[in-house]
Amino acid sequence: MVAQYIIGIDVGGTFTDLVATDDAGKVTFTKSPSTPQDQSIGVIEGLRRMAELLAMPLTELLSRTKRIVHGTTVATNALLERKGAKTALLTTLGHRDVLEMREGLKPERYNLSMIPPEPLVPRELRRGVKERMGWDGNAIQELDESSLLEQIEVLKKHDVKAVAVCYLHSYRNSAHEQRTAEILRQHLPDAYVSLSCEVLPQIKEYERVSTTVVNAYVGPAMQLYLSNLRSKLQAEGLANPLFIILSHGGITSVEDAVRLSAATALSGPAGGIAGTLACGAIMGRPDLIPFDMGGTSTDISLISDGQAVLSAERGLAGERIAMRSFDILSIASGGGSIAHLDGGGAFDVGPQSAGSWPGPVCYDRGGDQPTVTDANLLMGYLDADNFLGGRAKLNLAATEEAMAVLGDRLQLTPIETAAGILRLINIKMADGVRLMTLRRGVDPRNFALLSFGGAAGLHATEVARELDIKSVIVPTVASVLSAWGMLASDLRFELSRSHLADINLLTGESLKSLFDDLEQDARCRAGFAQAGDTPIRIERSAQMRYGEQIYEVEVSLEGLDINSPDLCDKLTNLFHRRHEELYTYCSPGQEVVLVNLHVAVVGEVPRSDGNTAASQPFGNTIKRHKRIYTHGEWAEVPVYDMDRLSAGQQIEGPAVVEAETTTVILHAGDLASVTQHGWLDISVAPR
Repeated sequence: MVAQYIIGIDVGGTFTDLVATDDAGKVTFTKSPSTPQDQSIGVIEGLRRMAELLAMPLTELLSRTKRIVHGTTVATNALLERKGAKTALLTTLGHRDVLEMREGLKPERYNLSMIPPEPLVPRELRRGVKERMGWDGNAIQELDESSLLEQIEVLKKHDVKAVAVCYLHSYRNSAHEQRTAEILRQHLPDAYVSLSCEVLPQIKEYERVSTTVVNAYVGPAMQLYLSNLRSKLQAEGLANPLFIILSHGGITSVEDAVRLSAATALSGPAGGIAGTLACGAIMGRPDLIPFDMGGTSTDISLISDGQAVLSAERGLAGERIAMRSFDILSIASGGGSIAHLDGGGAFDVGPQSAGSWPGPVCYDRGGDQPTVTDANLLMGYLDADNFLGGRAKLNLAATEEAMAVLGDRLQLTPIETAAGILRLINIKMADGVRLMTLRRGVDPRNFALLSFGGAAGLHATEVARELDIKSVIVPTVASVLSAWGMLASDLRFELSRSHLADINLLTGESLKSLFDDLEQDARCRAGFAQAGDTPIRIERSAQMRYGEQIYEVEVSLEGLDINSPDLCDKLTNLFHRRHEELYTYCSPGQEVVLVNLHVAVVGEVPRSDGNTAASQPFGNTIKRHKRIYTHGEWAEVPVYDMDRLSAGQQIEGPAVVEAETTTVILHAGDLASVTQHGWLDISVAPR
């Protein structure tokens, strides 16, 4: 029988990661340099490399591929670099400055010299339209189409490429926004149109305006990229679907990803969380800290009791995106982070990154400032002749020269400078873990650090030691875990609806009716739900608050009988309990207000766990010995081949464990045990 494949693709700042799993669960993975000017180039080149590894032409591989799941940074980069489309905003007359007033608070409220954030849409392109919908969904003033046409003429003169439409209370009644979209498509047929009633149909004006504007701003870039990529894949033989992973970890069609482009802002990192959840299930470890260190940044999150935190309080590049996403902290610490002296003469690493081009000095592409990767090479952790499985050579001499220049300014030797770079970057990443855990009242010492990303294995044990974390887990797919995790992701469509009411005034029957209506709407709008062979499950939650509060708490209805006659009472008790978990107190005597209902329609896709048992003993798994600089001195240590390790094998540090796309460093006292899947479960020695 001819093997069929599913493929996960994650585009990072430096490398594009690709993972293919066949029907038997065999995993094949590779990396390709990312191509920021057109990410599809790096994707196709990576697929060609994958086809070579599987000993077949690319056309045959794609013809035998059941689905591709893709995580992209197109929307993220457009927002971070302020390179999105020229965007206009149509809103209710008199409300065009909501985008600039934001929530009335500065991001740094005590910084008197802070320059106000620059809105994505300049004031001359924020246009008021005569219309007014009431809070109850009844029209106070019907849409004045002549007023709308006047504003469209202004937009034509400015040659806008995208239009965000956000009218008052359109979450209650979307008729005016829908009619506006029809007229826009007649008069601006080439413009990307983003409606708040489709992007975020819920209460809170600023969040709705900001999210809709972000969606319009990044939408054209996503539309161009995904249509281009799909055309290239189809030309090379792909007949089955291309799916996109969204920030909440679910996957969706290209059409929905284009329509809800803002939901891809954390597309790649979401794959890492999905992969971490899968790893936790395989290992029986429900409490994990995902630690994803790549070439440009490090992403940190939290998995507690087998659950990842979803939040609608996220932002990116100073812009509010009120769509649900995994709660991920990104810090500018990666393999490409540049070491330098700042304006005051202090030594620092990052946030500037060498990226994939020119990259670190050792890449020999013209980079002349030492980076974290250069420091790892100089310390002996990376093999100059065996980078990426021997497909690339690193320039050690150029690295030594660049490190010496920086070292002279610091009055340190090159090796002392490299050690200082790694010490500082490890402290920064440990501080990131503290932010993600301690601020929630979580003790990181009770968790294991799940290390993944191309650079994480070089730093994970030292970061864990800094935090007194006792265990680090390194899967065999660590360098491509985000891409691998995408293969464990289900189809997902989410829908919210605002229903502001004192929950004591509702009955269990009326609340169930509200959820049933929302669920029916979500099922109809989720295209995959029509597929008869896709098992469907429904996830429900509610956003609630005490009467005088202005921020809501999300309460999951998982395990709650939706048909219970005392549904309201049970939901109220769940809210009190959740509020106490988050803030250490609850107020049972206060009124509880229901604000938003939320439903997720999840289509479960067939998958293999993508894991095979570790190999049988091969005898000596030591490839060679090498010198590394560990804890202040040089040591001759063994280098193990990760692909040849056997279940139950133990490796004592100091040692190096190498695979084609990742390297793991064990320092003195560290002990790595090989699991049945060939993964490393490292017991970290205390400092």
